[in-house]
Amino acid sequence: MIGLIQRVSSASVVVDGETTGAIGAGILLLLGVQREDTAAQADKLLNKVLNYRIFADDEGRMNRSLLDCGHELLVVSQFTLAADTGKGTRPGFSRAAAPDLADELYRYFLQQAAQQVTTASGRFGADMKVSLTNDGPVTFWLEV
Repeated sequence: MIGLIQRVSSASVVVDGETTGAIGAGILLLLGVQREDTAAQADKLLNKVLNYRIFADDEGRMNRSLLDCGHELLVVSQFTLAADTGKGTRPGFSRAAAPDLADELYRYFLQQAAQQVTTASGRFGADMKVSLTNDGPVTFWLEV
């Protein structure tokens, strides 16, 4: 499972002209599910996202987590994160999970996250328009 996290001042997702999710300060997570992923890996990635220390403490150091700050989480499914880009100029997607597994794990991830923080989301499999104000910019690639 792959997560690309971005520290944001705000972020939103629009599908067919309708805002499906929006947050203020927090983390925008682009979530990529791979073929061999399980609920246990989703739990591990969620724990990492929620506890990753990317917010400033009183001294301005990145030493506080999403949980420490009480900020929000916006989760957007992003199967292209699982792309194989090692050869040529066209990505391959053989590592990406089949849509049914990916949707199941995406929904599981959202349910688990919502139990701990204010969580918003995009719509699985939709053509989404994602807007964000990257704070920093601060962006990290997490993989479990």
